[in-house]
Amino acid sequence: MQVQLNKQLIGSRLKNVYDGWRNASQNDEYGSIADAEALLLLSGDPAGEDEPCEERDCLPGETWLLGYEFPSTLLLFQKDKLLILCSASKGVYCLIRCATISHFQRDTWSRYSCKQRRRSNPSDALPKFVEAYTSFKRVGSLLKEACTGKLMTEWEQGISKADNKPELVDMAPALSAFMAVKDEEEMKCIRTAANLSSTLLVHHIVLKLEMILDKEAKITHEQFATQIEARIGSGEGDDAKGPDMKVWSKGRGLNDVDWASTEFCYSPIIQSRSTSTGYDLRSTAESSSDTIAHKGVFLIAVGMRYKGYCANLGRSIIVDPSKEQEAIYNLLLSMQNEMLREIKDGVTAREVYQRALDIVKKEKPELEKNFVKNVGYGTGVEFRDSAYLLSPKNSKHLKTDMVLNVSLGFSDLLDDNGKKYALHIVDTIRVGADRSTLLTEGAKSTKDTLFFLNPENDVEVEEDKPSKALKKPPVKPLVNGSPIKNKTVAGKVLRNKTRSAAQEEVLMTAAAKIKDHQQHLHESLQSAGLAKYSEGPSGGGEKEGKTWKRFQSYKGESALPREVESLRISVDRKAQTIVLPVHGFAVPFHINTIKNVSKNDEGDFTYLRINFQTPGQLAGKKDDTPFEDPDSTFIRSVTYRSTDGHRFDTISKQITDLKKEVNKREQQKKEMADVIEQDILVEIKGRRAHKLPEVFVRPALDGKRLPGEVEIHQNGLRYQSPMGSQKIDVLFTNIKHLFFQPCDKELMVIVHIHLRAPIMIGKKKAHDIQFFREASDVQFDETGNRKRKHRYGDEDEIEMEQQERKRRQMLNKEFKLFAERVAEAASTSMSETLEVDIPFRELSFEGVPFRTNVRLQPTTECLVHLIDPPFLVVTLNEIEIASLERVQFSLKQFDLVLIFKDFTKAPLHINSIPSGQLDDVKNWLDSVDIPLGEGPVNLNWGPIMKTINESPYDFFQQGGWRSFLGGGDADSDADQDSDSESEFEADPEELQSEESSADASEYDGSDASDDSGSGSAFDDESDDGDDWEELERKAAKSDSKRAAEAKGTRGDSDSDDDRPKKKKAPAKPKANANGKSKKR
Repeated sequence: MQVQLNKQLIGSRLKNVYDGWRNASQNDEYGSIADAEALLLLSGDPAGEDEPCEERDCLPGETWLLGYEFPSTLLLFQKDKLLILCSASKGVYCLIRCATISHFQRDTWSRYSCKQRRRSNPSDALPKFVEAYTSFKRVGSLLKEACTGKLMTEWEQGISKADNKPELVDMAPALSAFMAVKDEEEMKCIRTAANLSSTLLVHHIVLKLEMILDKEAKITHEQFATQIEARIGSGEGDDAKGPDMKVWSKGRGLNDVDWASTEFCYSPIIQSRSTSTGYDLRSTAESSSDTIAHKGVFLIAVGMRYKGYCANLGRSIIVDPSKEQEAIYNLLLSMQNEMLREIKDGVTAREVYQRALDIVKKEKPELEKNFVKNVGYGTGVEFRDSAYLLSPKNSKHLKTDMVLNVSLGFSDLLDDNGKKYALHIVDTIRVGADRSTLLTEGAKSTKDTLFFLNPENDVEVEEDKPSKALKKPPVKPLVNGSPIKNKTVAGKVLRNKTRSAAQEEVLMTAAAKIKDHQQHLHESLQSAGLAKYSEGPSGGGEKEGKTWKRFQSYKGESALPREVESLRISVDRKAQTIVLPVHGFAVPFHINTIKNVSKNDEGDFTYLRINFQTPGQLAGKKDDTPFEDPDSTFIRSVTYRSTDGHRFDTISKQITDLKKEVNKREQQKKEMADVIEQDILVEIKGRRAHKLPEVFVRPALDGKRLPGEVEIHQNGLRYQSPMGSQKIDVLFTNIKHLFFQPCDKELMVIVHIHLRAPIMIGKKKAHDIQFFREASDVQFDETGNRKRKHRYGDEDEIEMEQQERKRRQMLNKEFKLFAERVAEAASTSMSETLEVDIPFRELSFEGVPFRTNVRLQPTTECLVHLIDPPFLVVTLNEIEIASLERVQFSLKQFDLVLIFKDFTKAPLHINSIPSGQLDDVKNWLDSVDIPLGEGPVNLNWGPIMKTINESPYDFFQQGGWRSFLGGGDADSDADQDSDSESEFEADPEELQSEESSADASEYDGSDASDDSGSGSAFDDESDDGDDWEELERKAAKSDSKRAAEAKGTRGDSDSDDDRPKKKKAPAKPKANANGKSKKR
């Protein structure tokens, strides 16, 4: 197979080598070759398929320079030319390609080709190459690398016969510096290798290990590693097997992989407690022939190599972990997150190691002796570049776009039984300007790596131990996570549970667990609220913008319009001012000082009243205006009288219209305050941009509704209309959430983007942009078309259903692939990772967030409705608490109110959710760690949030949400209340009379203190008020008796009409001598 080399890429890398070589004396990184007169790179015979990449005879320098492995090749860099000696088949091809590189002139190349040797005519290419090499006094080479092969043997023989041998200097540090910073082509290869490694780990290794533990299969570590290696294909000829696409199809961005260029960096490393040689954290460790244990710590390490570039990851999986092991593993997770922030452009390798060691000393100082001696190394073409070893003695600086293999771990740890074990977390990362980003991912959180045994399997072990009180399961908050079902490996291993939670599962019901979890969440919320708002009385909770806004009508008297000379009321729309005559002076009043205007006609005169904004008025929300000095003297209103009613009508209308216009302008300005102006989209160059054709956009552009196409560029997306006249640009930095919603059970397939800040599309503000394509076949005519003219019956319908199913599958695949490409491009462009979020339809519920009933679907990070506008996207980690309202057995629906952590933001109401989904909603909210409150009635959240915003700290000091909404232990309080109330049961007649008196009090115009001052009903010497109450009670009893008789003996309609009606308590009030209002 012919290989096409990238001439421009080779030329740019050659230029980097020569530029660094010329300036070596000024740069410490290239100091090792400063005095070298030439540079020599050697490559031996081709490596075998099973040989790991660390032991290859083809050196990484040649692979990096030429972009392809050329075994049996010699390269001699001179100041003015480059000599290449290789086999005839590659020599001619290589020299032709290299000779046309624009960075070097054609005449600088000397061509030597090792032609096929005949016994009678030996070639002189090798002697001439040796002659050129021995003409120098100092030559830079890789002294620690040893190459083998026929050409290497002849080379060594030629050198031994030479009279003068040059002095060799080690050029390894300089070569590492050349290869350390990766260009875009290298990053593509490394990213693909990282995706291969992550996919293999998540979708095969972990699942296979679960199956081994479940079935307690007897398989050796070596056999397991061999099965893993077979995923990229095995065998030759007719027995050859291709890559296992069941595994690789689940990975991201692996559709166009060149499998011929894919291989393992080393044989996968699997270790367990039964490994005879013990745990080994080095990358040179091997999987032993011992049978895999079914308990304890499992160490996994796997590395993939794609087009010569390596990526590596390692994981620790613990079955039945102890508390100490959990704590150490959590320390490794937190340490890796800190390392991602620490590793950035400009820091030295030893600073990285020292920071990791400081974390160990702070959190667990007793583990300092067990910590690894280095925390990683540089990687790329060379699997382990020791020049960039992250050790305490390495002072080399890290640069942007370097790729490191960060390896954190502890060795020689002792478990409860005194046996040694080790833990590690290994990932490949990319160094950024401000922080690093992960290239490998998956199977790292505790829910994926900690397996716990079922309690019934541990009964025999626990019988001998003294019984302990059951502890509450520690709840670890999910990071915007949707509920993940607890995985059970056939009754043997439970995942996503702590040990205590697994033991309590037998005793606790689902409702009890939710209640216990909610109590913990409310306690955390209360403590977090107190800590957040303890700095000040308001804690920054008040709305910004409620400040005195200065305004000015005119800068001086000269700016007044000429109309004021007549001393008549005039409206200056340009200055937004009303000029009023006051005692012979023209006094201007800005429109913002005027509240409203009214006009009344009385006889021959018309009165015009102008009301001003003053403090102390009963103002609504819109008129709640602050004042610079509320203690000043204010004019409440001004009234004018005139016989010209028509003129006053015109003035009143002008003032009212101006007020409306100013208010509308202010409202529009407030709405557009958060709209941003995006940076310029940088179009991609050098290749065609990835496109998604034939898609519609919402919000729709002006003009006829036609499908356009979406393109992925360097720093964002661009939607282009079919005519090319309109476009929408969305930058990756403004994308907050990216959703893909398949067309399963829907009429369209969707890629939805939720923005961090809104942008203008046409004349509208947009928080969301959606690209969709309809899934139904609108071209098919059900009445008879094409095939239906000649075919009838079920066969035709079955075929159409199959075509519809295939079309939907193709749509889902196309849109999902595009969404993943968007996420990959955004993650590459930004320092943070953007993930594609897919709604969980099985967790959906119906509700009314706006005006219509829609289906709301949870995702990993949000609650969304994406089918019809207006769209709904609620980020879960922005929710403070959820309030369930109108929760009553007699009602068929309930409401959900979501209160946000930003108290200045209005709560979101989702109304009319079916009561049958109450438990599902509770379970979902509890699973994503959102505190709950529950009540039988709706609350007026406007005044509530206003009161909380005035002083959030006082709100939390008085109990916060827990006391306000009754969260956590509210059920137990309600149970205690119900028990105490059940001890006494009132007489039905007395209860009814009390209800009647309560109803009467609602319409009573008297004060509460007057009612409380009334005498006893049993006092014979009571006043008139007491007699009225007695009469009321008697009347209520009489009414109840008549109602009971009426139920017993039902008469006809005439008798019902003649029956006296029940007297209602709220009758006409009468005033007695004491001034009290009484009712009869």
